[in-house]
Amino acid sequence: MSKFKAVLFDFDGTIMDTNTIILKSWQHTFNTVLGRDPVHEEIVATFGEPLEVTMGKLFPDRDTHEMVETYRNYQRHIYKDDITMFPGMKDVILELKTRGYKVAIVTSRLWYSTRTGLYKFDIADLFDAVVSAEDTTIHKPDPTPCLLCLEKLGITPDEALMVGDSKFDILCARNAGVDSCLVSWSISVGDELREQLAPEYYITDAMQLLDIVENA
Repeated sequence: MSKFKAVLFDFDGTIMDTNTIILKSWQHTFNTVLGRDPVHEEIVATFGEPLEVTMGKLFPDRDTHEMVETYRNYQRHIYKDDITMFPGMKDVILELKTRGYKVAIVTSRLWYSTRTGLYKFDIADLFDAVVSAEDTTIHKPDPTPCLLCLEKLGITPDEALMVGDSKFDILCARNAGVDSCLVSWSISVGDELREQLAPEYYITDAMQLLDIVENA
């Protein structure tokens, strides 16, 4: 019998391919404010971090709220059309539910845009809990979002597996005492950083999650 009762998923870069959307939004923001493109590596390194935190770091001399609105106003225009789902994610979520596991989302994205993506692919009703940016003032890599999700699900840290694509996801899980799984389609975690983060699991195909959960 598996020790896991639930799988917690990050949203951006894990279930949904929003990488191009995010990069285009940053490009728009930098061009609008500074008249130049952002440094790709600098932006990718922030994937998974709350937007307000990143804005404060990248534009310390600007009003963070105005910068966030510049970014989000642009993203609203492209988000619904451009968002896609990574191969196999819908199937694995459906199969986890069929096998009796709980599934949840722990994301630093706002609930409205998270919900928009979930409804576009008809998976919103599959999730037993969602923790989004509005649910807490303390975000990944702090354990608070993960612990809040566990509380909603009524389970303990050792009964959950957290799946993500960024260092913030893996560290959040570790800080919460939850096993983590890194996805190979991450564009923010290369081999060197993966070795440093040392997640308990690593998958190259979404359906591999089933074997991990069933055999834990």
